[in-house]
Amino acid sequence: MKFLYLFIDFFTILVPVVFSFHPKIKFYKTWKEFFAASIIVAIPFIIWDAVFTETGVWNFDSTYLLGIYIFKLPLEEILFFICIPFSCIFTFYCLTKFYELRWSEKNEKIFVNILFVLLMAGAIVFGDRLYTSITFITTGFVCVFLKYIFRVTWFGKAVTVYAILLIPFLIVNGILTGSGLPQPVVNYAQTEIMNIRFFTIPLEDVFYGFELFLLNLAFYKWFLKIKRRKLHSNKTIPAFG
Repeated sequence: MKFLYLFIDFFTILVPVVFSFHPKIKFYKTWKEFFAASIIVAIPFIIWDAVFTETGVWNFDSTYLLGIYIFKLPLEEILFFICIPFSCIFTFYCLTKFYELRWSEKNEKIFVNILFVLLMAGAIVFGDRLYTSITFITTGFVCVFLKYIFRVTWFGKAVTVYAILLIPFLIVNGILTGSGLPQPVVNYAQTEIMNIRFFTIPLEDVFYGFELFLLNLAFYKWFLKIKRRKLHSNKTIPAFG
């Protein structure tokens, strides 16, 4: 059982890594940009994670861990911030490469506006719940900044892809939060969440994952744009919709 969390990390990236080399995909050609993005995003999330672990918002069951810790976090938890984004960005890369997922500008703005209002309202109502309030506030502002300040053109595509990713999300996060296990890998303090769950998964995790995905995608796209400028051509990089 001590290898459980490590196995989850490993099997999360196994298929994306193998298919990265498929001649019709060639995601491996953008690995450098992905890892640059994931490291930048992982830093604040690891700090967030470490603080919440230290303050008791959540904790990890050592039964499922190797026992190697970095900044008082399990090694597997650190790897989580690389493995999960890798599979998410790979999925986005493939789906937008082969399918047209574009939303209209109007629909993107409507979605962002409604989501922002709902998240801010939730943050106010559950202001005494640390995980709930911080997750809702940060996710809301990430959405607004990406859409209205940085004016990304892929926001609707990201929403569509994330909706699809919720299927494997329910499996992976379900196991981490206790589905099919005697005890969960990650335990949440009841006083710091809304206690609204999908099976064993706190609702907050859905928005936490969305924020992690959006930030990784934003930096990944940014690094790709820098690469294209340096090469003065899009021909050497797989095209994105």
